[in-house]
Amino acid sequence: MTDNSSSQTRCAVIAVIGAPNAGKSTLVNAMVGAKVSIVTQKVQTTRARIRGITMEGEAQLVFIDTPGIFLPKRKLDRAMVAAAWDGIDGADATLLLIDAQGWADGESEKGAAGKARVDAVRIIDGLQKANRKAILVVNKIDAMPRDRLLKLVHELDQTGIFSDVFLISAKNGDGMADLKARLVKAAPTGPWLYPEDQLSDISDRLMAAEVTREKLFLRLHQELPYDATVETETWKEAKNGIRIEQTIYVAREGQKGIVLGKNGQTLKIIGAAAREELGDILGSPVHLFIHVKVRAGWADEAARLRQIGLDAVR
Repeated sequence: MTDNSSSQTRCAVIAVIGAPNAGKSTLVNAMVGAKVSIVTQKVQTTRARIRGITMEGEAQLVFIDTPGIFLPKRKLDRAMVAAAWDGIDGADATLLLIDAQGWADGESEKGAAGKARVDAVRIIDGLQKANRKAILVVNKIDAMPRDRLLKLVHELDQTGIFSDVFLISAKNGDGMADLKARLVKAAPTGPWLYPEDQLSDISDRLMAAEVTREKLFLRLHQELPYDATVETETWKEAKNGIRIEQTIYVAREGQKGIVLGKNGQTLKIIGAAAREELGDILGSPVHLFIHVKVRAGWADEAARLRQIGLDAVR
C-alpha cells in the first residue's frame, strides 16, 4: 500500500468479469490507457487475474482483469474460473461484460455464440445465488442496431442484479468516459493501493511470458489449439541489454512442429515480434531465446499453473 493518508484520496477495486471473449482485457487496457493484458482472437486468452491501474484526479481505479467464466473441464480451466470468481471478493464494484452481438446471436444456443450466451447466463445465476449486484456493461455495441440493443438491455435488466447499465465499445471508446466517470464518482475515500505511476501488478517475468504467448496465438490462432503455455526460465540484466530465456510448452509432438515451422521460421517470426515489443516496454535491448518442448498434460500440473499465476483446483 502506498504512503498516502490524504482524506481527499479515493480508491476503488473493480472486478471485470464475463464470458470468454467478451472484451474484458480490451476494456481494462482502454481504461488504463496502456496495454496491461494481452488480447488475441482466441477465447480464454486471459488465464490469471491481472490488475490494471489508472488515476483520475485524486481517485485511483484498480481494474481486475479476470479469466473468462465458462464450464471448466481440465485443472487449468477450473483454476481459471476459480480465479475469476475470487476476483469479485473484496471488490468495490463488479462489471459484468456482455458481448452484445454474441448474446443476441446465441439465442438459439448453437455454435460459439450460443456457448457465450450460456456462459453469460451461468455467470448471472452465480451472481444471483451470491446475492451480488453488478454493473451491466454491454460491449461491442457498434455491431448492433439500437432497437436490438434496447431489447437486449431490457431482457438482461429483468434479472434484478444490475445497479447500472452502460453501453460501450471498448475497442473504439464509445461510452467509456461515462463508465469511468461513474466508477470515479462511486470510489470510496481511502488511500491508494499502488503508486500513482504504476500501471499494473504483473511481474516482469510473467509479462514477458504473456507477450510471447500473445505473439504465439496471434500467429497460430487457427493452427494451434489452446494447449500451449509460455514460461520465462531465466532473466539476466547486462550492459548490452536483458537476456531472457523462455520455454513454450505444447501438449503433443505435432504441435511442436507447428510452432517451429519450416526450418524454424515460424518461431523466429514469433520471437522477433515478442522481442520488439518487450524492448519497447522495458526500454532496453532484449536478447530473447525461445525453446519449444512437448509436455503432455501440462495443463493439469500444479507447478505449471503456478508459473502463470494460478492456484491449482481439484
